[in-house]
Amino acid sequence: MRKTRHEDHAAYSAPARWLHWSVAVLILGLIAAGQVMIAEGLAPPIRDLLYLFHKNAGVIIGALMLIRLGYRIAHPPPPLPTTTPHWQARVAHATHVLLYLLVFVMVVSGYTRVRAGGYPIEGLDALSLPQLVAKEKGLETVAKTVHAYARLGLIALIALHIGAALYHTFWLRDGLLRRMWPRRSSE
Repeated sequence: MRKTRHEDHAAYSAPARWLHWSVAVLILGLIAAGQVMIAEGLAPPIRDLLYLFHKNAGVIIGALMLIRLGYRIAHPPPPLPTTTPHWQARVAHATHVLLYLLVFVMVVSGYTRVRAGGYPIEGLDALSLPQLVAKEKGLETVAKTVHAYARLGLIALIALHIGAALYHTFWLRDGLLRRMWPRRSSE
């Protein structure tokens, strides 16, 4: 196992860390809820509760991701350490771009699937926001298919992202994860 000295890496700002971890926790919750809610034999009240959570948390993720994207454009992330190999920097950048893209694909396809299917999104409906998609069975089917396949890509990228964080933490021991890890109030 290669051991390197901990470098004092430039950290992400507190808002960037908060947005990252908020979205990460919600996405992991949605993946779990999504897998359970489509299981055969699930009691209807539990299925309904999971769908309610899934739809409305998806809207929250969409809003947080728009804020996160705007924040990232206005506040670029800190540079990777100079010791990072070029290929790793390229893979990290591509992974982040694809993660953002697939999260937005999931939000849009989920919204489209629900609205084109004629179903409510209770949080948006309570705000009396206009529906952006009309009820249309063909569109619902396409959106459902996109959502299902994009989910697989998103899960694979999340696994790659977590794997890279674990690699840096436990194999390289280079402290890179500390850039995004939540800080204690005394830090």
